[in-house]
Amino acid sequence: MNIIRLEQTLSTNLFLKELSEKQTPEEGTLVLAENQTAGRGQSGNEWESEPNKNITCSILFYPSFLDVARNFLLSKAVALGIKETLDAYMDCVSIKWPNDIYFEDKKIAGILIENNIIGKKLSQSIVGIGLNVNQDVFSGKAPNPVSMKQILDVAVDKEILLRELSDKINGRYEQLKSGEYESINEEYRKSLYRSEGFYPYQDKDGQFEAEIVRVADDGLLCLITPDGENRQYYFKEVSQQELRTKS
Repeated sequence: MNIIRLEQTLSTNLFLKELSEKQTPEEGTLVLAENQTAGRGQSGNEWESEPNKNITCSILFYPSFLDVARNFLLSKAVALGIKETLDAYMDCVSIKWPNDIYFEDKKIAGILIENNIIGKKLSQSIVGIGLNVNQDVFSGKAPNPVSMKQILDVAVDKEILLRELSDKINGRYEQLKSGEYESINEEYRKSLYRSEGFYPYQDKDGQFEAEIVRVADDGLLCLITPDGENRQYYFKEVSQQELRTKS
């Protein structure tokens, strides 16, 4: 595993992007930063990470075998790799569409993938991962963060965890490379947060209840309402809502 270690950088995704503009790093190159000063989540949201406490990294892939129309399969594979890593430490880990990993109802990890496209194929993908490991206190705007240490009540060895994480993600990538799309889709569907039953959602027209049917290979979230209406949404078009507690 080719690991580039940085004490500090603005963003591991940005560092890897700039590096790949100057040279051609080998596939699977991983950039790890102890302090990421301008980490980003989906749609430019800030990613809070205390220096030296967590895993903030980016991995470089060249998924030229993958059509643009199926680009979200890479996100599914990466999410399954992260979940599989965490499953060895704890129960109740799930994948919240489109790019979060949850422990129960709290966010423990996030994914940010930036793709380059040639024709109708992906030519390069930089997979950014933020995993909350040993942070004790979160003071940012995120409503529901949690770390492994908070869950397990013990510090986790980040070096061991990093290697486990890299191995699982690369294993899932090889599965994707082998064309095992059906298997990835099936496991991803079963691993989704609130995968069974009807839950509250919010779109531009208001709140409604629905159940997840599937997530398409382009990232489209397919829902069905209690009265049988099928609804489909891309990123930021719909959000899952908190459950109302009875008083």
